[in-house]
Amino acid sequence: MNDVIKKEVVFNHPIDQVWNAITKAEEISTWFIPADFKAEKGYKYLFTSPPNEKGCTTIGGEILEAKPYVLVYTWVVGGTETETTVKWELKSTSEGTKLTLEHSGITNYAGETAIAMFESFNGGWNNCINDLTSYLKKEVNAG
Repeated sequence: MNDVIKKEVVFNHPIDQVWNAITKAEEISTWFIPADFKAEKGYKYLFTSPPNEKGCTTIGGEILEAKPYVLVYTWVVGGTETETTVKWELKSTSEGTKLTLEHSGITNYAGETAIAMFESFNGGWNNCINDLTSYLKKEVNAG
């Protein structure tokens, strides 16, 4: 089984606008789910969605790395103790900003649960990237 979900997208927005959208709680809360989040190493974050929205009610973890344009954190779905890792990396390109998202460690889930979680996360990240794209186009008005 593949253990890493990888998504890449290029936005025609400046790197700092994309960085703010994925690191600032007020922006994350607009395009993803309500967030208690700070892009600071060691910060224990929590995403909390209303029941029956976005597939789960809470996601928590700890920021492992937060340096300009690289953000890495653990990812623990509420009701489980299984820890996976999410990494966002941004690079400036001639077209704007290339975002690479990697979600790894999914085989930390036992047996068939790993397959189900991989499928769930993969679809969830597709929705997430679409929501981020819409947010940047609408809220930032730079694309």
